Amino acid sequence: MEVSYLNAALLGLLQGLTEFLPVSSSGHLVIMQNILGISEPLVSFDLFLHLGTLIAVFIVFAKDIWYLITHLFSKPVAMIILAVIPAGLAGVFLEDVFEQAFSSVLFVGCALFITGILLWLSDNCYGDKDSNDMTVKDALIIGLFQAVAITPGISRSGSTIFGALLRGFDRKTAASFSFLISIPTILGAALLHGYKLISETGTLNIEPSYWVGMVVAAISGYAAIKTFLALVQKQKLKYFSFYCWAVGLIILVWSFLH
Repeated sequence: MEVSYLNAALLGLLQGLTEFLPVSSSGHLVIMQNILGISEPLVSFDLFLHLGTLIAVFIVFAKDIWYLITHLFSKPVAMIILAVIPAGLAGVFLEDVFEQAFSSVLFVGCALFITGILLWLSDNCYGDKDSNDMTVKDALIIGLFQAVAITPGISRSGSTIFGALLRGFDRKTAASFSFLISIPTILGAALLHGYKLISETGTLNIEPSYWVGMVVAAISGYAAIKTFLALVQKQKLKYFSFYCWAVGLIILVWSFLH
């Protein structure tokens, strides 16, 4: 399906902001596509949006990523791999379940209420563990939170940071680990969808507007990461709770009226 330049820019902006701010990018994309009257899956376009958000992560965490690349057999790399496994397994074996959830705006509204609760609780979690203290159990539990966040309406960054704080990590470690494990997760999902699309149709069907969406997603994603890192440190995640609850309530009311 062709996407106009304006719609591509709007969806790119939404993806960049909500991928890293704890309000669920997948949930907001479902909502926006309904508002714009886009009923068909935009798999190829979604790939470009995710590539845009990956570019933002690479820029902000360039030093950390370079360290990981030059220390492939280090403990931090092992912990990241372990944390990615649950989401990878969930994405492969529960794909049909998640696809059904993406088709329900009402489901997204309910899930946003859960995200709001997790964010509210996050501001009341305290810990002093850093990356050197991370265990296999810690990585897997945080990974389970990331797997649950495949559900539209559940924030990936919000849930994984909550999981890390719940395990006693300090806020800086929780935030950086959350973003670092997003790299293989987002990249893996993009490659899987790209492979499936090529297998089914023989092409990615790239429209010129897709590049616009990718660039906008990268720029807005960079701004969102910088903003979010500051808010995590200042224990201001509860403000996003109010937002998630408000949007969730609007969706529920809208769903019942229609």
